[in-house]
Amino acid sequence: MGVNLKKGERVSLDKKMRLALVGLGWDPNRYSGGYDFDLDASAFLIGANGKVASDEDFIFYGNQAHYTGAVRSLGDDTTGGNSDDGDDEQIIINFSRIPSHVDRIVITVTIYDGKARRQNFGQVSNAYVRVCKINSENDENGTEAVRFDLGEEFSTETAVVVCEIYRSADGWKFNAVGSGYQGGLEALCRRYGVNV
Repeated sequence: MGVNLKKGERVSLDKKMRLALVGLGWDPNRYSGGYDFDLDASAFLIGANGKVASDEDFIFYGNQAHYTGAVRSLGDDTTGGNSDDGDDEQIIINFSRIPSHVDRIVITVTIYDGKARRQNFGQVSNAYVRVCKINSENDENGTEAVRFDLGEEFSTETAVVVCEIYRSADGWKFNAVGSGYQGGLEALCRRYGVNV
C-alpha cells in the first residue's frame, strides 16, 4: 500500500517509476438540481514561469494526449462518478517523455458548467487522487504509491487543484495541494496561461 498524504504534504516518487497512472475519484451527493454531475480531470504542464508554454500543454477532454506522449487522459466520464467502483477518470504520465521545459504537472478537477447548473464541490464527497506505478500504458491498476483524500472542506468552489507532480534535484515529487477555486475550468486556464 502507498503513502497516505494530508493537504500540504509532499513525498518523493520512486526514482524507478517510468510510467504512472494518476487515478481520480469522487461521489456527487444526492441533490435535486435536475442535472447530472460531470466532473473533469485535467493536467497542465507548467514551466518555470508558472504557465504553459502553449495550449498544447493543457490536457483535458478536448485534447486528451500531449503531442510528446508524456501525458494522456484515458477519457471523460460524463456520468457523475462513483468512487465505490474505482477511479472515475485516469491520466497516464510517461516521465521519460516529459519535455525539458516542463517543471511540474498540475492535476485539477472541475465541474463542467457548474455555475449554470448550480453545482459546486460542496456537493461532492469522497474525492481522492492516487498515483500508481504501472508497467505499461495499458495497465489500469498498477501498484499504488501515493494517495491523497481531499476531505470535505469545499463549499462553493467549481474547480480544485488536486495535486502537483514536480521536478526536484533528486527526481519527481508529489505535492498534495487540495485548493479550491471559483470560475471552473476557465479560471484555471487563465491562471496557467491557456488561451480561452
